Amino acid sequence: MAKPSHVGIIIAGGGTGGHLFPGIAVAQAAKRLDPGVRVLFVGTDKPFERDATQRAGFEHKSIAVEGLKRRSLWNKLIALVKLVGAIFTSFGIIWKFSPDIILGVGGYASAPCLLAGFLMGKKLAIQEQNVAPGITNKILGRLVGRIYASFNESGQFFPGSKILVTGNPVRLSFMDGLSGEKAPERTAAPAFTVLITGGSQGAHGMNVAVSEALKTEALRLAGISFIHQTGEADLAMMEEAYRDWGGRYVVQAFFHDMDRRYAATDLVVCRAGATTVAELTALGKPAVFVPFPFAADNHQEKNARALEASGAARVIIQKDLSGKVFADTVIELSENPSALREMAEASKRLGRPRAAMDIAADMAAWISGPEKPL
Repeated sequence: MAKPSHVGIIIAGGGTGGHLFPGIAVAQAAKRLDPGVRVLFVGTDKPFERDATQRAGFEHKSIAVEGLKRRSLWNKLIALVKLVGAIFTSFGIIWKFSPDIILGVGGYASAPCLLAGFLMGKKLAIQEQNVAPGITNKILGRLVGRIYASFNESGQFFPGSKILVTGNPVRLSFMDGLSGEKAPERTAAPAFTVLITGGSQGAHGMNVAVSEALKTEALRLAGISFIHQTGEADLAMMEEAYRDWGGRYVVQAFFHDMDRRYAATDLVVCRAGATTVAELTALGKPAVFVPFPFAADNHQEKNARALEASGAARVIIQKDLSGKVFADTVIELSENPSALREMAEASKRLGRPRAAMDIAADMAAWISGPEKPL
């Protein structure tokens, strides 16, 4: 098979926005450095994942694979059989696409492709969003030539010679769109605007608290506008809650134009996953974090507390979140612009807006240069 004339990159992984969006960010950066570069995403068959990559302008191939954690012995055996099948599927994808490098972005879908790439002698790298890696990246870290870390502290989990600390990549559309102008929903009514998001799948506990808050008299009188990403499961419930509330709002299961939503926002109430944190700090947005209480190694609360200690955010633990607490917090901050400015400035100081470009440039240098990265 003749080798393609343009450089090729496979980005493997996904399953959630926290894994997928950093991969899209790197792909966008690689295209900006070399418009002729070929990019292929390999991940799960979740409709959200296929849709997000295709909307970003990239091809997506799915493999049948499942995670092993929190499963019965029988289901783990089934998952192992699927893993073997996914590795063979990945062999075919890699052979046909002929990539110069394979980048794993985390999640169980990254393992089959990188394992196949290792056996085929391909250049391999991973991107780790959190301080402490998950089991997939812990294993893959031994096989790859380069590890792009978001935090200096990740050095304790990986060989130091492989690590390049870049920060967590943020999609270039976020940075390009940050011109200081507000999105149409914001400029039409210059009210204080709060963006609420529980991630790509939503957060039921947060949604319930917001629905309770919308019933309070204080929030009815505060003149606050809401932009709310609910997740598919709670969309109908939240649409009804906002209709009954009667104020200004935009509510959807998922926003494909989150860059515009951030631009329309004065305050973000959200989970504290690594990708969300990277986006907020790159853009300099003040936040109220409600960490996901069941995150591995409680990493979301650790992320949130780090920003809180720097003055960039407030933190509300899920068990402490109620309608009253939510309403009181957003009303207080809406009435305190100096506190919001200080939070925004602190957030901006923590940002690494060049992370995606730095990763893309390092991969390009490695592809065209030595067998191992410098």
